[in-house]
Amino acid sequence: MIFELGKEIAFPPPAYAEPDGLLAIGGDLNIDRLLTAYSSGIFPWFNPDDPILWWSPDPRPIFIPGQIRVTKSLRKTINKNTFKITIDKAFKDVLEGCAKTPRRGETATWLTEEMKEAYTHLHLHGYAHSVEAWQKNELVGGLYGISMGKAFFGESMFHKVTDASKVAFYFLSEFLAQQHFLFIDGQVTNPHLLSLGAIEVSREEYLLRLHKAMKFPTERGIWKEGISF
Repeated sequence: MIFELGKEIAFPPPAYAEPDGLLAIGGDLNIDRLLTAYSSGIFPWFNPDDPILWWSPDPRPIFIPGQIRVTKSLRKTINKNTFKITIDKAFKDVLEGCAKTPRRGETATWLTEEMKEAYTHLHLHGYAHSVEAWQKNELVGGLYGISMGKAFFGESMFHKVTDASKVAFYFLSEFLAQQHFLFIDGQVTNPHLLSLGAIEVSREEYLLRLHKAMKFPTERGIWKEGISF
């Protein structure tokens, strides 16, 4: 059964999701609804011509901060300081870079203008963050996501130069480990996430981990603006 959302900011229990993870349709992307969704194990994902679709997949890919898989070649790139990495220095530029990059296995971007506006608002309110990879003062890769409690919900990444987004993700993982985050949510399993060390957990286990992470206060605001690693 797929639920239709109204004006009330509420979601059905994730356990009612369809086998593919689709739970609900409709609603809007205002901040309160998005924060309610993420803190409940639900996220929006839809194409430009579709209504808003809300998902809670089972199983769910997650990363343990500080434990992502680093290949020998990626380690060499990191050690060579090939990229300058910053946090929250160019959120809108990262968002645009992700919008121009289709998700794996797709031919078009899923980041609609409505979604870009919504995540920009989340950034301005201190919930959404970006990690940037630079070469010669040019943004060549990055990622963004939502932070609540001690959970980070990864949304999208892009790169113009090989390994730029992977290095950004590595430093995000290390940074979140330092801040004692419990997990990074990968949302939907794909070979790329698994290659980076994602582990799949059941929806039930994911929700237990999420409940634990939400017990911690959310540290809102810019994360070390302009600080490089």
